[in-house]
Amino acid sequence: MSFLKKDEKAPVNTAPVDTSVGTAADVDAVMKKYDRESNVRVWEGTPRLVVKALMAAFSVYSIYVTLFSVALPEVRLSMFLASVLVMGYLNFPARKGHVKVNSMPWYDILIMVLGAGSFLYYAANAQKIIKLSLRASKEPLLLVVGVLGILALIELCRRSVGLPILCVVGALLVYTFTKVQWRLVIYNLFYTTTGVMNTPVNVCAKYIVVFIIFGAFLERTGIAQFFISLANAIAGSSAGGPAKVAVISSALCGMVSGSSVGNTVTTGSVTIPMMKKTGYAGEFAGAVEAAASTGGQIMPPIMGAAAFLMAEYMDVPYATVALTAILPAVLYFTGIYIAVHLEAKKLGLKGIPKDQLPKLGVLMKKIYLLAPLVVLVVMVSTNMKTMQFSAAIAILVTIIVGLVNNVTNALAAGREGKSFLGTLGASLVSRDSDADSISIYKIIDALEAGGKGTITVAVACAMAGIVAGCITVTGLASKLITAIVSVSAGHMMIALVLTMLCCIVLGMGVPTTANYCIMAATCAPILMNPAIGVVPMAAHFFVFYFGIVADITPPVALAAYAGSAIAKAPPMKTAINATKLAIAAFIVPYIFAMNPAMLLVNVSNPFQVVQIVISALIGLFGVAAALNGFLYRKINPLFRLLLIAGGLGMMVPGTLTDVMGLVIVGGIVLYQRMSAKRLAA
Repeated sequence: MSFLKKDEKAPVNTAPVDTSVGTAADVDAVMKKYDRESNVRVWEGTPRLVVKALMAAFSVYSIYVTLFSVALPEVRLSMFLASVLVMGYLNFPARKGHVKVNSMPWYDILIMVLGAGSFLYYAANAQKIIKLSLRASKEPLLLVVGVLGILALIELCRRSVGLPILCVVGALLVYTFTKVQWRLVIYNLFYTTTGVMNTPVNVCAKYIVVFIIFGAFLERTGIAQFFISLANAIAGSSAGGPAKVAVISSALCGMVSGSSVGNTVTTGSVTIPMMKKTGYAGEFAGAVEAAASTGGQIMPPIMGAAAFLMAEYMDVPYATVALTAILPAVLYFTGIYIAVHLEAKKLGLKGIPKDQLPKLGVLMKKIYLLAPLVVLVVMVSTNMKTMQFSAAIAILVTIIVGLVNNVTNALAAGREGKSFLGTLGASLVSRDSDADSISIYKIIDALEAGGKGTITVAVACAMAGIVAGCITVTGLASKLITAIVSVSAGHMMIALVLTMLCCIVLGMGVPTTANYCIMAATCAPILMNPAIGVVPMAAHFFVFYFGIVADITPPVALAAYAGSAIAKAPPMKTAINATKLAIAAFIVPYIFAMNPAMLLVNVSNPFQVVQIVISALIGLFGVAAALNGFLYRKINPLFRLLLIAGGLGMMVPGTLTDVMGLVIVGGIVLYQRMSAKRLAA
């Protein structure tokens, strides 16, 4: 696939659709540049097999512990973090770039042993240390153990997650040490459940790890390709079809993905070249994929694993969180869809010829690929079993789905005259990672991938625990609440804007799970203060949304920069376009903060929800048209300002503002249509 030069006009649908993006090495290079998880050591031969076996064993151990362990939380979580440190240092080198094959420096081994040893020591002596209580802060050996464990986690965070979250952690630690005796700080952060082993790590070890492993298994059944093909069949032939395919496929893939950057690169390697070939500019194509992929983190049922943390923090059923997230997510993706449609109309772009698209009837024969997701959602929403047990069952269903693929492929081979049993047996021991069948090697690969995915999330959650611990020890949260309430003078809108700015700054470059944990500890309490009056559910969703959109908001817009690398487009232009496309994410949170009926909270009647959704959709259309500058024809500056005013008016709760906004938006749309007809005549 050769990308277009800067000033070269794209031919529209004159050749078969090319879904490649250079080579696998190109995609790997983008991931390594923008995704810390991809900067790993190189193991080959026997060392590779040993590390692979350890990773797979770690996943099996994590599943076993979350399902069957009755140990003290201090013991269970210490063992979990010790395992994470061992796996982490085996995978992540001190610096990205040149890494020697089968090499691990002595200092990495030393840090790994001391760090993991600290948590193992705590696990072995947990009951004794718990009985000591605050007296443990006066034991020199225990303080040394605590310092070593915390430093090892911080260093692993630098390697696997990056510096942005460490800047937040470092600033808070410095502040905490100036306010509280250092011995008490170490004791609280390492030996209690208000620090490293706070709610985030507990939820990670209890729920998230199983869902990460489930996602790794799901990927190996070919569900991502199924989602892309399904999106092509649904929207590929419409105007600017590939961009709409990117929106739909990223929304679907995002349901099981926990990384904005990973989702951007995975689906973007297919959709971005198609968008450019259709005629979209590179910076727009990269922005569409980045905005849609970032939206995957707010897409239920999994929401980048943050849904489980939200349920724990708010003490509500997981099913409630997933149901609450549906309407805002639909509005978000609808806003992007409207924007790409208007861009396609402005550029006069066509869709992909139907004879080059997958047939919906053929795809429906693969609908059983969705069985694991259906089983998971049904089991969790009906409270049949615990979340972690439901995820374990879903993993088994995923393996069964893979076996169904094996049998289906073997039957197809039999019809072609090949041996059914021979094909089936070969598929069970196949090393082909692109096939949609399951094999022994794929099961081990999925367990390995699940173990690797857990490392970054667990370390980020541990850092979020340190953030929460520092805030608790110093009482910083109450000071921040007092400051914002004072500045806003109790006005909800001012408090929302100030909180939004805090969330975007704190969320830059931070993974989804840690992102939400930091927001829940620092920013959500501000909005829930009686002086502001935002209901808890709306407050938590508000801070979560603005923490997530940091991935596409300059200057640290990692997902947008990853999309620009694939599109060979200017990074900052791509990030600005992504922010414009994701305008819904900057508006919708204000709607449900002021009127939580959108979140199905305090709903007096169904008509109220319908009115909010319809008015929000029309408002989004008005704002998207204004930002694009095109409807049926080019929109003049005055009408663009009026569209923004009318669109925002429809999003503000209230019948009067809805009517005024509808008159403005509807009037301009009607005028544009009549004007375009006159010009055409």
